[in-house]
Amino acid sequence: MSKPQLKLYLAAPRGFCAGVDRAIKIVELALQKWGAPVYVRHEIVHNKFVVDSLGVQGAIFVHELDQCPDDRPVIFSAHGVPKSVPNAAKARNLVFVDATCPLVSKVHIEAERHYENGLQMIMIGHAGHPETVGTMGQLPEDEVLLVETEADVALVEVRDASRLAYITQTTLSVDDTAGMVAALQKRFPKIMGPHKEDICYATTNRQEAVKAIAPLSDALLVVGAPNSSNSKRLVEVASRAGCCYAQLVQRATDIDWRALDGIKSVGITAGASAPDVLIQEVVDAFSKHYEVTVETVETAQENVSFKVPRILRDA
Repeated sequence: MSKPQLKLYLAAPRGFCAGVDRAIKIVELALQKWGAPVYVRHEIVHNKFVVDSLGVQGAIFVHELDQCPDDRPVIFSAHGVPKSVPNAAKARNLVFVDATCPLVSKVHIEAERHYENGLQMIMIGHAGHPETVGTMGQLPEDEVLLVETEADVALVEVRDASRLAYITQTTLSVDDTAGMVAALQKRFPKIMGPHKEDICYATTNRQEAVKAIAPLSDALLVVGAPNSSNSKRLVEVASRAGCCYAQLVQRATDIDWRALDGIKSVGITAGASAPDVLIQEVVDAFSKHYEVTVETVETAQENVSFKVPRILRDA
């Protein structure tokens, strides 16, 4: 019996970004330099496959610094950490490596600069997300006020409406954030913004690629983790861009084939912390069920790379 025809649209760019690539390399080089085990505070990036793979190599993932012994190196995740974490590591004389994405560090530096200039910060982000926790933790309590929705903007209570700046999480929906920035500027006309928007190039590029393939696709799958902010935003972007069925899948085994019955075209993309092997796994799964034709839809090219910290360059 012949398999039904299916057109697969592969979004490009998709998958790993430069910050994720650097963070994973940091763990691998740390293992090379110091041997196993190396401790990592929180998931190095939000992807179970990546975390499990590094665990096999000798990385031990912990929730807090006090779970790390004094005699082994510790790495801080790509999402960034509050200032209290490296301060605690220094107090214990721990060897530590900060794998914070440089684009997240840029937001930290912005926040500190505004604080030094006497401005109170409003952060657009998701409560409890490690990046938001880390960014807000760069400054004293109450110096960064969190807003998650336009409704929050209407309710936020500031110290001085003429002395404000805003920063954002790097993995937000570009469109949602634009609406919130407009709301902030309307309520606080003197609020200062970043010199260059905080949402990172990879988040923006992946969302634009999804907007290009979503109208062509009967269904769209985002390969990524359920705790990955940028992956969840891709699902939302796909739905808004005209795709009737958009779902997040961690692996090919998560695909709901019954929900895809009768479809003629599928878009595939991946969050910034999903490795190529998982994307190919999904493509291969479709090839088993359908006679597949693959078309890559490229909306941007990425050639960004970040150096690993100096302590690991001789590893």
